[in-house]
Amino acid sequence: GASNSEGAAKVSLLKRVPALKDGDFTLAECTAILLYLSRKYKTPDHWYPSDIQKRAQVDEYLSWHHANIRANAPKTMWIKVLIPLFTGQPLPMEKLQEVMEGLSTSLKQFEERFLQDKAFIIGSEISLADLVAVVELMQPVGVGCDVFEDRPRLMRWRQRVEEAVGKELFFQAHEMILNIKELSNIQIDPQLKEHLAPVLMKMLK
Repeated sequence: GASNSEGAAKVSLLKRVPALKDGDFTLAECTAILLYLSRKYKTPDHWYPSDIQKRAQVDEYLSWHHANIRANAPKTMWIKVLIPLFTGQPLPMEKLQEVMEGLSTSLKQFEERFLQDKAFIIGSEISLADLVAVVELMQPVGVGCDVFEDRPRLMRWRQRVEEAVGKELFFQAHEMILNIKELSNIQIDPQLKEHLAPVLMKMLK
């Protein structure tokens, strides 16, 4: 019925935030938004270098990120907070384990293929690649899965990113993610729960 598609629409909305509106122009994909803003506001070159090889490296990371980190990291939030919240039941541990294993594989590749022994993903300066990566990796942290804990190289990289963007800005940007645990305390309309539960369960298949 109509109410069912409404529930589905809400979920797709949740998955599609953030969105950018610039006059009549709208964009819904995070990476596209960042690239657009960096071009429009002529941000410092290091964010999205004019050097075509460096730029290609940023692009390479962004496309890898989408299929790897992006495919796994946000799921931790769904599994630990959002799905139990909407379905009213905790999720089986093995589901979280499965996601964490997938994430772990991605992080190993991230370190070995992209970070290596460099300060940042494409070298000595921070770029959009680092920003996109760190934002996604803070999501599991927000729900109590610290992906940096046993990965000193990753931890040092995160600290460099924090310093490069400024600690204050870094925490402002992640405040919402870090407060996501608070969501567990909100009351959700039982009807909404009813519509969303099956949709969310499907997401995890």
